[in-house]
Amino acid sequence: MKALFSLTLATLALTSLAASGAAADPAKGDVPPTIAIIIDDMGHSLREGERLANLDQPLTLAFLPYRPHTNALARLAHSRDKEIMLHAPMANTRNFGLGAGGLTSDMDELSLTTTLRRALQSIPYVQGVNNHMGSLLTQQLKPMDWVMKELYRYPVYFVDSRTIASSIAGNVAEAYQIPTMTRDVFLDHEQTEEFVDHQFKELIRRAKENGSAVGIGHPHAVTVDYLEKHLPLLDEQGIAIATVSGLWAIRNNNQRMFADGEKQTIRSAFAKKD
Repeated sequence: MKALFSLTLATLALTSLAASGAAADPAKGDVPPTIAIIIDDMGHSLREGERLANLDQPLTLAFLPYRPHTNALARLAHSRDKEIMLHAPMANTRNFGLGAGGLTSDMDELSLTTTLRRALQSIPYVQGVNNHMGSLLTQQLKPMDWVMKELYRYPVYFVDSRTIASSIAGNVAEAYQIPTMTRDVFLDHEQTEEFVDHQFKELIRRAKENGSAVGIGHPHAVTVDYLEKHLPLLDEQGIAIATVSGLWAIRNNNQRMFADGEKQTIRSAFAKKD
């Protein structure tokens, strides 16, 4: 099925979207408050990446494309039952460098979609995408329309990291009927144990209040140390943890994201055959 959506459709979706909140209400019943934790910026640090991959809990790890350890860590993480995302670098308002695979506002549609497609193909076992930085690009309708038109072709979800409050990325993804969620809490933009603890407790508070919540952290030593210590304690607090796709299923009454044959397979550029 071809993507028939357009900038006009995306605009209509933006104007009709509810003001705030998750894409869908969490499933009711016996499901405990559930969190999903995404770890961004994977691919640089081998040591912290291996520690995260080897945690027992079902984390979702978002890999930057073409970084030194992206391929090896993604394979290790997949073998340890972690979920794999592309952490797509997008232009920001402070002009920080994006590195390889970056999407910028001066790209035309062909350049942007080709760069995005190649980045997707470079990540083994990729199931979803979120934005790395992106405080500029995620406010702009035309490039977001191009991004989502490309992602619509594949069996991937999109998480709006929401690096700026005025982001429209998640809204445009919804216009393309891409399974979508939005970040609720950043865990570690201050790298102290006290701050991470405060943010982790805020993530749990939101999950208890709303049924579920999405947190984003990074492969900092303080974050990994904290998660190693505190994730095993979630059960006794009555809190569940799920991958992003698992949380999406909870919020959507356990329906499947994609029907068999509905989407194109991502042709892996570097992955070895299993």
